[in-house]
Amino acid sequence: MTRKAPRRTAERILEVTLALFNRFGEPNVSTTLISSELGISPGNLYYHYPAKDELINSLFERYEKALNELLQASDGVRNVEDAWFFLHSLFEIVWEYRFLYRDLNDLLSKNRLLETRFQAVLKNKIRSVRSLLSGMSRAGAIDLDARELEPTANCMVVLLTYWLSFEYVRDPRHALEPDNAQAALLRGAQHVLNVLTPYLEAGQRQHLLQLTGAYRTAP
Repeated sequence: MTRKAPRRTAERILEVTLALFNRFGEPNVSTTLISSELGISPGNLYYHYPAKDELINSLFERYEKALNELLQASDGVRNVEDAWFFLHSLFEIVWEYRFLYRDLNDLLSKNRLLETRFQAVLKNKIRSVRSLLSGMSRAGAIDLDARELEPTANCMVVLLTYWLSFEYVRDPRHALEPDNAQAALLRGAQHVLNVLTPYLEAGQRQHLLQLTGAYRTAP
């Protein structure tokens, strides 16, 4: 029987760092806490990641790669059901790296690399949502004037970007805990998709109600 090779220390560091950042928020997690959680010396941690920003940047690279791969799927969205699964998948990635969104303004103010690259993330999200809207429009699922496409896409991306912040402000002690993940993601996808309600074809509007009815919870 072949034994599995142990995970590399650098990989373990990122996994534990992500879990701690997500649980406590990046500003509240020190490299000392990370090394203690891992059971390694601070020197071992610094050997792999000499500064905390390098941990943040490495995690952001993973997030960015996963996000960009998913955004390409927007080209295939043609109806409400496609859009629902696409948006829910987006929120799953946002949840996996939720520390970025929980502490977004603070992170951008301290990290120049993150500042510039998150701007690119926003552009890619907007481009992807525009593609989603165009595909649904061509398929007859929505009736959206070309002049409304850009502001509608922007509104959807704002909700995508700040939904978890809203959840956190609404219930700081519990909103971002793992047990609440599914409900938070479903609410987020529902609210983003509801932006399209005025533009949906009647059958698509009814289908949206069926898709989201089971998850219609406060807020």
